[in-house]
Amino acid sequence: MPRILGVNIPDNKRIVIALTYVHGVGPALSRKLLKAAKIDENKKASSLTPEELNKIRAIAEKDYKTEGELRRETLTSIRRLRDIGSWRGMRHSKRLPVRGQRTKTNNRTVRGNVRKTVGSGKRPAATPT
Repeated sequence: MPRILGVNIPDNKRIVIALTYVHGVGPALSRKLLKAAKIDENKKASSLTPEELNKIRAIAEKDYKTEGELRRETLTSIRRLRDIGSWRGMRHSKRLPVRGQRTKTNNRTVRGNVRKTVGSGKRPAATPT
């Protein structure tokens, strides 16, 4: 398995797809990196030479924030929002949707798949004892 930016990328996939396993690298940035390094997108990750891997690594480290640096920046921006007491910060701390989504329905991802259903409200008749 080739290792780029501290992440083992899968051997059997095309390099354009394998690079997306790195946090902060999506399909568009992956194509941009390969174009800058002059590497064919359809090449398998296992068939890359060490020189090609070093080219990709150098370009990514020099120009883009990825992995630990990007995660750290995201966490600090969320921590800042919490500290100043903004609405978004409070939503983050309560683990609720932050970007204006409705919460009466359709927020199962954030709350977890909690399905609390209510019956008719009528109690069942008591059994004679």
